Parts: sequence; structure tokens; C-alpha cells
Amino acid sequence: MSFRVTLQPSQRQFDVADDEAILTAAIREGIGLPYGCKDGACGSCKSRLLEGRVVHGSHQASALTEAEEAAGLILTCRARPQTDCTVEARSVPGMGDYPIVKMPGRILALERPAPDVALLRVQLPGNQKFAWRAGQYVEFILQGGVRRSYSMANAPHQVGEPPSIELHVRHMPGGVFTDHVFGAMKVKDIVRMEGPFGTFFLREDSRAPVVLLASGTGFAPIKAIIEHMQTLAEPRPTVLYWGVRRPADLYLHAWAEAAAASLPWLRYVPVCSEPRPEDGWLGRSGFVHQAVMADLPDLSAQQVYACGAPAMVHAAQTDFTQRCGLPDEAFFADAFTSEADKH
Repeated sequence: MSFRVTLQPSQRQFDVADDEAILTAAIREGIGLPYGCKDGACGSCKSRLLEGRVVHGSHQASALTEAEEAAGLILTCRARPQTDCTVEARSVPGMGDYPIVKMPGRILALERPAPDVALLRVQLPGNQKFAWRAGQYVEFILQGGVRRSYSMANAPHQVGEPPSIELHVRHMPGGVFTDHVFGAMKVKDIVRMEGPFGTFFLREDSRAPVVLLASGTGFAPIKAIIEHMQTLAEPRPTVLYWGVRRPADLYLHAWAEAAAASLPWLRYVPVCSEPRPEDGWLGRSGFVHQAVMADLPDLSAQQVYACGAPAMVHAAQTDFTQRCGLPDEAFFADAFTSEADKH
């Protein structure tokens, strides 16, 4: 048994099985709905139910509050239709351009630019074409079907030889995957992956100046977007804000400084929220999204791409749209949700 979902204003239609989430069916059909984590934790897929009835699987209250649900909002990653439905959702053009594939990968390199951050280079299979948009992510498929998501930190034209993807992994003690990365993983290990996923990538139909906002390892897809922008004929004026607790957490600070020095359209503003006297930090301090607001109190003509902890992403979206005039449709986000965020 299945139900028909109609999207407004695009008028696209697709069928959803009665035990299936709307987003799962849309991805299968190559239909571009906005989403991030696919786990009910980030709120990126929030849409409005115009007609019909759905039931929600488990999700974070911060992603969809009871008041929002009562007002007709749904999370398409968790909403299962009970009838035919009409859903109002922004369409994401070009989402069906790159097929989602399952593939093996081989660990080419494993570096530690900071004590709790690992940089992985994963070799792509030579017999399989893997294409993605800068900013998207892959899922590692672990034993028992458990999955963990990590964004590509290199743009597609920066795969190198042999072709590989770069991933930034923060150690979450007790985490089934990150404990393995920081403990047993070694060069030449084989991993299983599926992708590309996500709607976090540069919207190239706009000429608006760009604010790139990262916290922690949320820098990974932001780095990929910067690399992609270098290939464009006319890159838009762009400023990168990277927020961390302490200066040592700016694990690719030299890369960001070099990029800003060599690219006339890029500015770089690192921000530390908890610097200590012994750090000798002379740069900006405080919350990273508040540094954006101090520098750019009027965001009405900008586009913002934010990636990092859900709390940072939510605060930025709320403050930028309510206090700085940023249009809702000009905020694009990828909230890095750990397993702890989902419970």
C-alpha cells in the first residue's frame, strides 16, 4: 500500500509506502527536498503539511516542537503518510543529478592535526564513478547496518591521484565509529560507504555575497565549498567565520589563512569562545554567530551557509533572521548531529 504525496509549489508527485518516510521516498525518486541529518535531529527538512495526515517517528523536540507540529509543520525525514498528502516545501534543484551509490573505500592516510580530530583520506573505487556537490556527505556503513555521516572536505575536482575523499572526524569518546578511528583504524583498511547525501551546497543561481559559518569540524564541508568556489568564473564576495573553543581547535588554521591570502574574494575570521591566558589568543572571542552579527548587522542581501553543532546552527538561524534581516530562504545549514544529539 502506498500514498501519493504532492509537493507545492513545484507540483511534483511521488508515491510513498505506508511504512516509509516522505524524505526517504523523495531521495529514492531523485526529488530535491531540503534535508540534513535524516534522523530527526537537525530540523533542516521542516516543511508544512497542507493536506492529509502523517505520523512522526522519534525526533528531537528542538527539531520540531509541539507548537510547530500543531501549526502544521512536519519533518519529512520522520513523517510517514497515513493518507494522500500535499506538502509545501522548497525544492532543491539538481538533486537527482548524481546517483547515490554504495561502494568500498580504502584508508589512504590518517592524520591528527589536533588531539581530538582525525583527517582521513579514503580512496574511491577505481571501477565506480562517484560524483558529488561540494558540501555533501557520505554515510559509513558499520556492522549491523549502523551508519555514521561525514562531509567531504574536498571539492570534487580535488580528489587527487589515486582519487580519494577527505573527511574530518572528531573523537567522541564512547562513539562506536570514532573510537575505532582513533584506536584500531589503520592505513589500507577497507570501509563501506554510501552517498552522496545532503542539500548543503552552494546555490549558484545567486549573486548574493556569502557568509560561511562553521563550528568545530563543521569546517569540513565549508572547506569543500571554498575549494569549489575557486573554480567559478566570478566567485562572490565571501567571508569565513570559524568558531572553536580554543585556538588549538583551529586544526586547519594555516589552510584557512593561506586561502584568504591567495583569494581576493575571501576573508577569514577565526573566533574562540573559551580562550585561556596561556593561549596568547589575540583574535576574536565569544560565540561565532555573534561575531557575524557584530560585523554584518544587516544580512538582508547575503546568503549564509552554516555548519556545526545544532545549538550554533539554531542560534544563528534565529538571530540572523529575526535581528539581522536575513531572509529565511537565504539560510542554508548542515547541523552536525552526533548520536548523543539524537537521544
